[in-house]
Amino acid sequence: MKFSKLLKQFSVGALALGMSLTAATASAEETIKVGILHSLSGTMAISETTLKDTMLMLIDEQNKKGGVLGKKLEAVVVDPASNWPLFAEKARELIQKEKVAAIFGCWTSVSRKSVLPVVEELNSVLFYPVQYEGEESSKNVFYTGAAPNQQAIPAVDYLMKDLKVKRWVLAGTDYVYPRTTNKVLEAYLKAKGVKAEDIMINYTPFGHSDWQSIVSDVKKFGSAGKKTAVVSTINGDANVPFYKELGNQGITADKIPVVAFSVGEEELSGIDTKPLIGHLAAWNYFQSVKAPINSEFIKKWKAYTKDPKRVTNDPMEAHYIGFQMWIKAIEKAKSTDASKVIAALPGITAPNLSGGVSTMLANHHITKPVLIGEIQGDGQFATVWKTKGLVPGDAWSDFLPGSKDTEADWVKLKCGNYNKVSKKCSGQNYK
Repeated sequence: MKFSKLLKQFSVGALALGMSLTAATASAEETIKVGILHSLSGTMAISETTLKDTMLMLIDEQNKKGGVLGKKLEAVVVDPASNWPLFAEKARELIQKEKVAAIFGCWTSVSRKSVLPVVEELNSVLFYPVQYEGEESSKNVFYTGAAPNQQAIPAVDYLMKDLKVKRWVLAGTDYVYPRTTNKVLEAYLKAKGVKAEDIMINYTPFGHSDWQSIVSDVKKFGSAGKKTAVVSTINGDANVPFYKELGNQGITADKIPVVAFSVGEEELSGIDTKPLIGHLAAWNYFQSVKAPINSEFIKKWKAYTKDPKRVTNDPMEAHYIGFQMWIKAIEKAKSTDASKVIAALPGITAPNLSGGVSTMLANHHITKPVLIGEIQGDGQFATVWKTKGLVPGDAWSDFLPGSKDTEADWVKLKCGNYNKVSKKCSGQNYK
């Protein structure tokens, strides 16, 4: 074969290869990748699998509208399997290998704490959809779940004022969210005049199943002649045997009411709720909320999942709000670049499912209504109390000595932990 002919064939092959690589690159650039980081196995799968499905539905809906910036969205789903260090590994994989524009994920605070240094180091964006303990504000995280002042504090106020509770059991899973939330609540209760002997605190491991002795201790603690309530920060599938044991030992809502911060419609769907009627949960959304926007969302959810029995819940709504805000921020920034989207998000508004409009605040938390609901026999909640308006999320507690002088403001102060006394930022800030 002549050299000229060989060269010609090589040139054609190289051109074809180049065109193939260009097409592959163009194809990759035609979509905007969205990371979905939720446990689909392990102890938290009972709660997190639904959030993965919610994100897939929201992405599908947005694509039917034409996507954003003329590009379709592509979901990249990973399973960190309720393994907290694995959350960090999977987040790094999503950002560096998959090149996602943002991550929607985590449930427990320990999983978020695992991901936090990764998204900060790689300057990505995390939307976190679950109630948490506060005491944090990151440039790279947007907290669409409740801070303590949007759930824990209002719940305790309700129990004190409306149910006249005098003794308190703070029961939680043994990790950062329950421990920090209970520090806040203990300080708050003592500031309200509650004595130390009227506060019982108990922690159990993830997946705890033998509740007999603990529930017996709660029953004994509640027999002192003072109205007693349980404030529960128990997470994941441990709730199933916990509530079952309450029923076994005859702890009904009229005797010792339980108000839960991590039990919603999804968790109740696997439990016989009849013995639990009247027990409470504090959230920012219930499926039973009467609003046209909520009715439409429920209808779409059941149609998307092809399951008329699938329920909605509060963290789903948080993803719904956060996803809308992210899309609006991309449109405002005219870019998916993390730094531009982060700068665009504060001030963005989006409808919530209660019929109001939530706003992303300068501290990267949002405004939300607070609702307290009673468990019904059908696994739904009847709202017994709600705030008159929307409550702004407070990143730092007013009731902890190390926090009351701290402020988060990523717009003017450009800092998540600014000390108002020393007037210094002692952590991550805009560089």
